[in-house]
Amino acid sequence: MASTQTVSPWAHGIAVFAGVVMIVGGAFQALEGLAGIVRDKWLVVLPQYIYAFDLTLWGWIHLLVGLALLVIGIFLLRGQTWARVAGMVAAAISAILNFVWLPYSPWWALMVIAIDILIIWALASYLRQPVSVAAEDRQRAMS
Repeated sequence: MASTQTVSPWAHGIAVFAGVVMIVGGAFQALEGLAGIVRDKWLVVLPQYIYAFDLTLWGWIHLLVGLALLVIGIFLLRGQTWARVAGMVAAAISAILNFVWLPYSPWWALMVIAIDILIIWALASYLRQPVSVAAEDRQRAMS
């Protein structure tokens, strides 16, 4: 017999919010990656930057992380439980990646870092949502 658990409206709202923000953040990240792949001459590179890599390589990395965020966001909206933790991990990787990307495109990187922090907060809040007492009572009655 499968047990069901009532999810609070706040938890559901936070999960939907996190999924949508992940899709938007992933799209921004993918656009940033495409800029590095297609038109890397438009990006300004600081001389002697410690994390200086080929901009096309950076573009591919950003594109892959952005697509991962986008796909995980879609699965989060579909209710997949693994997407919660995967979303926090992908958003953390994206935030670190964009911190290193700051000298190339500072405002864009800061915007994506802010979105990543929002994703992590939303998913962490969703994971901590308490189960209502009524739902626990129903769960015990079914056992």
